[in-house]
Amino acid sequence: MDMIDHLVIIRGGGDLATGVAYRLHRTGFSLIVLELARPLVVRRRVALATAVLEGQVQIEELKGRLVPTVEEAKRLARSQEIPVLVAPTWPELQPAILIDARMAKRNIDTTIDQAALVIAMGPGFTAGIDCHAVIETRRGHRLGRVIWDGSAEPDTGSPGIVAGRGAERVLRAPIEGEVQWTFGIGDAVTAGMVIGSVGGKPVSVTFDGVLRGLIAPGSWVKAGLKIGDVDPRGDMAACFTISDKALSIGGGVLEAIMTWRKKMK
Repeated sequence: MDMIDHLVIIRGGGDLATGVAYRLHRTGFSLIVLELARPLVVRRRVALATAVLEGQVQIEELKGRLVPTVEEAKRLARSQEIPVLVAPTWPELQPAILIDARMAKRNIDTTIDQAALVIAMGPGFTAGIDCHAVIETRRGHRLGRVIWDGSAEPDTGSPGIVAGRGAERVLRAPIEGEVQWTFGIGDAVTAGMVIGSVGGKPVSVTFDGVLRGLIAPGSWVKAGLKIGDVDPRGDMAACFTISDKALSIGGGVLEAIMTWRKKMK
């Protein structure tokens, strides 16, 4: 079959959504990514959402470009670049496949009738009611599995364990205010180091590692919002490549699409 005939809309351009886009783009699908006007993405160097902030972004072999209109997005969808369109609400598009990759932990406005195949990522959706298939996003034995009946595992509110570190990997805004950084993604840090501020209040790290992700400087955030990610493994290259988790979820999405396509024959 010719994958380019199947237009895929991905709602959300974060790091996990980008893993999905990578898998689908490499296998020949036409893609359009929808994002907010001011994405609060943390892993900016591996997120297509960064195209909204910078006009374009290169992630491994993947290139995303901000486009101004639906018409331009449709045109670019058949190219070697992935169009990223600012569309906080559902635009005038009729995709064959819709993927809700916003990772909101709840269903914002996705319905099962928005496309011939509707796939949702993570908790907050029930396959057969909100969508046709749900992809498990929680780290562990079930990561990336396709669920055709039921829901993904509920949100625990705690990040998965990486090299023995869990919740402390995540940097959160201490107060509401504007974010400023004195360090950048990929920089090595040590315990206690102040790496920036929110509303003038310092933000520091609690263990040695590298800065895997930082929300865009100048962003206005609420207290408690995730604004950074510290990787205890100290692998600088991992800050600039798509993660194993994102690729596993992308594989699950690809499996769901191919299973659906097989049933259509």
